[in-house]
Amino acid sequence: MARWNDALTTLQLLQLDPHGFGGVCLRAPHGPVRERWLQALAGLGLGLIKVPGSVDSERLLGGIDLAHTLQTGQLHLQAGLLQQADQGLVCLPMAERLSPALLAPLVQALEQGQVPPTRHSAAPTPTRFGVVALDESLPDELGVGVALAERLGVWLDLHELSPTDIHAALQDDSGTDGLQIRLSPGALTRAREHLPQVQATDEQMQALCAAALGLGIGSLRVPSLALRVACNHAALNGRSTLDADDLGFAARCVLAPRATQWPAEPSEEEAAAEPAPQEDTTPPPDKPEPPENADQAPENQAEKDNPQDADPPPEQNAEPSAEDLQEMMVAAALASLPPHMLDALMTRQGAASHNTSGRSGQTRAGSQRGRPLPPRPGRPGGQARLHVLATLRAAAPKQRLRQAHSTGRVAIRAEDFHIQRYQQRASSCLILALDASGSAALQRLAEAKGAVELLLQQSYARRDSVCIVAFRGAQAQLLLPMTRSLVRAKRAMTGLPGGGGTPLALALKMAHEQAAQLQRQGVTPILVVLSDGRANVTLQGLGGRAQAQTDAQSWGQQWRASGHRALWIDTSMQPDSQAQQLAATMGASYLPMPQVQSQRMAHAIERVRSPLV
Repeated sequence: MARWNDALTTLQLLQLDPHGFGGVCLRAPHGPVRERWLQALAGLGLGLIKVPGSVDSERLLGGIDLAHTLQTGQLHLQAGLLQQADQGLVCLPMAERLSPALLAPLVQALEQGQVPPTRHSAAPTPTRFGVVALDESLPDELGVGVALAERLGVWLDLHELSPTDIHAALQDDSGTDGLQIRLSPGALTRAREHLPQVQATDEQMQALCAAALGLGIGSLRVPSLALRVACNHAALNGRSTLDADDLGFAARCVLAPRATQWPAEPSEEEAAAEPAPQEDTTPPPDKPEPPENADQAPENQAEKDNPQDADPPPEQNAEPSAEDLQEMMVAAALASLPPHMLDALMTRQGAASHNTSGRSGQTRAGSQRGRPLPPRPGRPGGQARLHVLATLRAAAPKQRLRQAHSTGRVAIRAEDFHIQRYQQRASSCLILALDASGSAALQRLAEAKGAVELLLQQSYARRDSVCIVAFRGAQAQLLLPMTRSLVRAKRAMTGLPGGGGTPLALALKMAHEQAAQLQRQGVTPILVVLSDGRANVTLQGLGGRAQAQTDAQSWGQQWRASGHRALWIDTSMQPDSQAQQLAATMGASYLPMPQVQSQRMAHAIERVRSPLV
């Protein structure tokens, strides 16, 4: 209910300040919850322009009116969708699928407040608009582009809400489903007049920056957006200064969704550096003798003996410090985090920034099939197909110059040719390295089997596959080659014995060889190691912990050099330093999981499939 109330409050903020804080990134699937929110958005009375993912740059920024130009023989221009959205909102359905060619001018216009010039316009066109980006991606897919998402102040996630959760909030006094969200003209005018008068103290701004830094947010743009959202929230409630409610709303809707780390606890050195309260060693004064006529003592004697009771200390009425405000905002942000977010933050901390393999493989160019890309100039032939519409657009502005040399209705030259382009994604393969050694192997293998089954069920639509490498005793075994068969995975996991030593270096070597083979086949490998990291078998199959750790570190460095994504799930009862060091050497995300749980393990692996945003 609280999350839905924040979503409705965001609609009022959009009506108050459509483009002041950039806009809203709404992460929600198709369903009645999202439709209710969009229905309320349409009822705000703002200009709402929908920009589909299939739009081209000329329709977005403005360009030639092709039909009118070909009909009249003279050049005619049309306004782009961004110009039509001036002082309103731009709605982006399936915003996660927008190509970089469309995101770049959109972000530039959002940042600079003007539509960039095109080849048909000499100067940029001033325009101001907000963006409502609808993120319909699955948990294991890429979300909205980083450049656009960073400039949208409010991030909302309605995945966990159901129609029954919002039913009570959508009921008005008459018992009908009415969304009374739109502000009245008088209230809207008062709020807009009040907005420039809202002031924030230095302590509040310092607390915003400190809370963002504590949550792992490195961009300076985010605290500025949070301050703008808090000021809008204060103006909406008729306040001239920010209070805890305004800062709490900004923490929940701006800072919390962007968190990349769990707030660090104060270190022992910082705690030791704080001055301890000094004990009063002054001996108590001698107790005075009571007067003979105690009953007739003056009433003001108590005031003379205890002057502190007459005037309270000024500290009780002081404003909260920046540290108190920071703690309050961090607590509000953490309270709004969805389930499994702690695991997500922990895996993000150890992710290598240079790893580029993603959830569904690396992209590769194609000319016959795949996701369409913007056409480019080129000569058709072979597998390159002519893009007729782009060719006509390129030829239309030059018709008046070519009329004297051509008898046809449309004169097309070789320099007008544009060809079609497509983009394909290679499938990905999850290499699961299972530690089958030790007394806890049976429990680990049972839960790993459940996780593999869940992953195969979830990845069937993406055509991804799984490869299992098991290691125990003095050898590593390719238990299951690359497959998408759930039956084969179950059969291979069922017959795996447990116990013996830990040949971790052999397992990493085999995983590296499998990854190289998969990459040659056009498949993107992703490694998940399920082990406590206590290697005790060398590459030669001999005992020796020191040499075994050295061999494991060596092959971990080779995996890091390959640039592929990896996850290390530590099965020790307590987070082990050896496992953390090996994960850092491999450039892998690190997640301690003493009691292996198949559902939690599947969630962690799905997060590693997706590149960090």
